[in-house]
Amino acid sequence: MDVSLTLWGLTIVGLCALIAVDFFIGGRKPHEVSLKEAGVWTGVWIVLAALFGVGLWLFGTAEASGEFFAGYLTEKSLSVDNLFVFVLIMAKFAVPAAYQQRVLMVGVLIALVLRAVFIAAGAAMISAFSWVFFIFGAFLVWTAWKLIQEARAGHEQDEYEENRFLKTVERRFPSTEGYQGTKLFVVENGRRLMTPMLIVMLAIGSTDVLFALDSIPAIFGLTQDPYIVFTANAFALMGLRQLYFLIGGLLKKLVHLSYGLSVILGFIGVKLVLHALHETGVHVPEISIPVSLGVICAVLVVTTVTSLAVTRRDERRDEKKAGV
Repeated sequence: MDVSLTLWGLTIVGLCALIAVDFFIGGRKPHEVSLKEAGVWTGVWIVLAALFGVGLWLFGTAEASGEFFAGYLTEKSLSVDNLFVFVLIMAKFAVPAAYQQRVLMVGVLIALVLRAVFIAAGAAMISAFSWVFFIFGAFLVWTAWKLIQEARAGHEQDEYEENRFLKTVERRFPSTEGYQGTKLFVVENGRRLMTPMLIVMLAIGSTDVLFALDSIPAIFGLTQDPYIVFTANAFALMGLRQLYFLIGGLLKKLVHLSYGLSVILGFIGVKLVLHALHETGVHVPEISIPVSLGVICAVLVVTTVTSLAVTRRDERRDEKKAGV
C-alpha cells in the first residue's frame, strides 16, 4: 500500500487527537474506573479500529484491510497477555485505584513511542535483508514452544520482578516514600525527587518493550507495510487501558490463553519461514491473509470458549467440595 507523507502526518495527528479526547474526557481527573465506563470506552476503541479497517478497504485495498484486521487481532490478543503483568505491577507498587488509569495512560503512550521505534527498525531490516524473515520466523516458533512449555508446567508469575532499567533508575534517582497525587516530581528540602507514580509509569512502558520482541515480528509476519503495522499496534494499545479495567477480574479465567497465543505465534512463524523461502526462489505455498485472519479468529474463539468452560467446571467442583 502506497502511503504518502501527508497521509502519515494526518494519521499521526488523528491518533494524537483521539488520545487527547480520551484523556480530557475520561482520564483528566483521577478516579476509580467503573465497569460501565471501561465497557463504553473499550467499545469506542474497537469501533474506531473497525472503522479504520473499513476505511482501508474503501480507500485502499481489500488486502490492506485484511492485513490490518489480522494484525489488530493478533496485537490485541497479545496485549491481553500483557495485562497479567500490568496487574502484578499495580500490586507491586501499591497503586491507588484512583491513579491506575493515569498510570496506564502514560505507560501505554511510552509503549507506543517505543514500538514505533521497533517498527521503524524492523521495516528497515526487512527492506535491506530478506533473510531477516528466517530469524523472525524461527524466533516466533521458539516463543510459541516456550509458551506451551510454561503453560504445561503450570508456570504462573505471582510477583513482578523489576527489570534492569527500572533498578538503575531507582538506584540513581531518589524518590519519595509515598504517592503525591498524580505528580511525577516534587521538591522536598530543596531536593527534586521522583514519586512512585513516575516509577510505575516507567515500569509499564519498559515492560512492554519485552512484549514487543514477539509482537512486532508477529505482525510483520502478516504484513510488511509499516503503515499497517503501526496503526494496528496503535489501535491495539490505545484501548488497552480500558480493557484492563473491564476484564481485570476475568484474566485468571483465561486459562488457555497461553496455548492460544502459542498457536497464533507458531502459525505466523511458519508463515514467515514459508515467505522467506519464497523470497529466495524456493517454490513453496504461501499462506494468504484471509487464511491467516480465519486461523487467528478461530484460535481466539476456541481459546476463550474452552477457558471459560474449564473455569466454570472447576468452580462447580469447588462448590461441591465446599458443600460437602
